[in-house]
Amino acid sequence: MSDLMVDFIISLDGYASAEGWPGFWGMEGPEYLAWLEDDGEHEYTTLMGARTYRLMSGFAADMPDDPGLAPLTAMRKVVFSTTLEAPLAWANSELVDTDPVAAVRDMKTREPGPLRTIGSLTLSRSLLRAGVVDRFRVVVFPVITGATGRERIFDGYPDLALDLVTSRTFDDRIQLLEYVPTVLDGPPRADD
Repeated sequence: MSDLMVDFIISLDGYASAEGWPGFWGMEGPEYLAWLEDDGEHEYTTLMGARTYRLMSGFAADMPDDPGLAPLTAMRKVVFSTTLEAPLAWANSELVDTDPVAAVRDMKTREPGPLRTIGSLTLSRSLLRAGVVDRFRVVVFPVITGATGRERIFDGYPDLALDLVTSRTFDDRIQLLEYVPTVLDGPPRADD
């Protein structure tokens, strides 16, 4: 059975991006970039929604020789959308236009390797809410983008308890935190 990881890169205040800021908020360092390239985790299937597909496939088309995009282009990608049409132009991309939660449950039983989201806030939220996520990983960049931040990641998410299983610091400033999530029915009671 495959494991599913929801994977986000965020500012300290929980934004996915910020107006006018460069990628990685300009804070990426050599240790973090080396980990991205050499983490040995490129043997997974990437799951994404239509918006993330449009963004990432656009980057790949505009920068076909970018070494950071080559591994993503080469790997299998499953795109959940009712607005896109097959065949998808980006190499190794498969369109699924059915219920993402049911499709991911099925994939987890038949896929040989791990599954991982990239971006895709709405897709990730629905997968977390359904309880099909095995790991939740965030890489926190040491910036607060309150005035310019875009795409608050955790708005609309269910309440979750997170058990820390891995942590790491890159370049003396970037934090990786990996958790096992448990969906809660609501806040825990004081007598629990």
